[in-house]
Amino acid sequence: MSLIKLTIKGISYSQTQSGAYALVLSEMEGTRTLPIIIGAFEAQSIAIALEKEIRPPRPLTHDLFKTFADRFKINIKQIIIHKLVDGVFFSSLICEREGIEEVIDTRTSDAIALAVRFQAPIYTYENILDKAGIYLKLDEEITFEEDLDPDEIEIALEKESSKEEDFSVFSLQELHEQLNEAVANEDYELAAQIRDEISKRP
Repeated sequence: MSLIKLTIKGISYSQTQSGAYALVLSEMEGTRTLPIIIGAFEAQSIAIALEKEIRPPRPLTHDLFKTFADRFKINIKQIIIHKLVDGVFFSSLICEREGIEEVIDTRTSDAIALAVRFQAPIYTYENILDKAGIYLKLDEEITFEEDLDPDEIEIALEKESSKEEDFSVFSLQELHEQLNEAVANEDYELAAQIRDEISKRP
C-alpha cells in the first residue's frame, strides 16, 4: 500500500472528553483530515514545538529525547500511522543511525511530537484515511464519514472565545512581560494566548 503524507492542521479542545485534545492531521494532496484524541501533556508538547517564540525554561520529555538522539547521531526519518484498532491509532518511528535503519513502535501522539522536532514527515495508509478520515468543506464545517461515529469525537477548529482572556487592554510591553512570566511558570496555554494577541498588534 502506498503512503499518504500528512501535515498538522491544528490542535483543539475535545468537546466530548474532558482534559483531552483533538490533534487534526490533514493529507497534503487532498481534503481529508484525520482527528486523533491525545492527552493534555502531548498536546502541550506538540504545540510548544510548533511555536517558535515559546521556549520552556526546562526541556520537556520530547526535547530530552531529541537532545539524546542528536548526541548519539540518531535521526528520525519519518513516522507512519500504520494501524487503527477500536479507535486507537498505532504508529512507528523509522530511525536511522550510521546507515542502519530501525523501526520502533510508539504512541501516535509521541511520534508526532518527535516528528515536529526532527522535521520528519508524517505518513499513513489509504485504508486508515478511508476508515477514520473526515472531509473538510470549504466553509470549514466538519462532516463525518459513515465509519466515524460523530458522538465519539467533535472537532473545534478554534478555541471558544469565552475561554480566552481579554488581553486587548494591555500595552505591548506589558504583554511581553506577561509572556515571559507565563513561560517561566510553564503555563504554555496562557503563553500561546498572549503570543496570539502580540501577533495581532501592528
